[in-house]
Amino acid sequence: MEESSQGSFVTTINEDFEAVCWGCGLNLVLPSYAPIFKCGWCGAITNQNPVRPETKSFGLRRFRDRCFVVILAVFMLFVICGGIWAAYPVLFSISLACGIFHSVTTASLAISTLSTFILVAFKCAGKPPNILYGTHPGVGNGALNNYTFCNHCSKPKSPRTHHCRTCGMCVLDMDHHCPFIGNCVGAGNHKQFIAFLISAVISTIYAAVMCVYSVIHILPPMENGAAYASDMAHVAHGNSLSILRAVKNISLAYIANAVFISARGLVLVYLFVASVSVAIGLSVLLWQQLSYIYEGKTYLSHLSSQGTEEDGEKSCRNLLSFFGCPHSIDWHLPTIRNLRKRHKT
Repeated sequence: MEESSQGSFVTTINEDFEAVCWGCGLNLVLPSYAPIFKCGWCGAITNQNPVRPETKSFGLRRFRDRCFVVILAVFMLFVICGGIWAAYPVLFSISLACGIFHSVTTASLAISTLSTFILVAFKCAGKPPNILYGTHPGVGNGALNNYTFCNHCSKPKSPRTHHCRTCGMCVLDMDHHCPFIGNCVGAGNHKQFIAFLISAVISTIYAAVMCVYSVIHILPPMENGAAYASDMAHVAHGNSLSILRAVKNISLAYIANAVFISARGLVLVYLFVASVSVAIGLSVLLWQQLSYIYEGKTYLSHLSSQGTEEDGEKSCRNLLSFFGCPHSIDWHLPTIRNLRKRHKT
């Protein structure tokens, strides 16, 4: 209570605000209005200004994902069928054993890639467990610590759960939404996604090598065979003055012969370019995914931790636990954090 210059008294009244926790249903008294607050009993975080669900572009996003899935499936079938049509007559003409070996290899890689693609595309990405909320006797102390309420799904959302607007559901340990598989990558299908990337990278590299090997056998013999052999001899002996000229002559000779290449050879050239391009892109994505797993993070958790001091434990144990390897191997694998501590001491 303060006295003004005219002798009157002014009284300051602190108004309390009441709010209801969605987690346990208790009425909370806040000293001031807060759009976001945390319950002191259950630990749930309440947002009094929720974002309204967006449903306008949901159908367009789902249609886009379906188109990407069809394009990827058609491309994989084209690589498999086109490679068999173009390369395997050449391989069988070399020897029967060579053709059988590459046939078995192709069938194994094709089954592995297609099966993992189907699994990761149609398997549930990770459904959060159903938990009790809204009643004080049923919700214990700290039972919903750092939980938020998803207004899209109308159910609790753990800190490790994110809502995907394209799939229209909450995904546990969500890494990202991949339009090429038409599904999210989360706790339920993350292993299958990594297996698909590994199988696809090996398959595209194998396809590129087989295309080059087949094209070399399809090309007609060079006109200047003696000059070609002489240039190859210069390259083999490492003569620095003649290497550039030899590479130039060899390249021009192959380009001249490529004019007479057949339709089968053109398909092989296209498959080579497409396989190399896809292999490079998938290799970068695979390396990124394995790096996040090594750090004990997902892509979304990596984005949320940028600009903060939060740093996961970088360890090969994260990779072993992700792939379900025995924990007995963990003792032989040092962590980056432990190595830093030993270096400082």
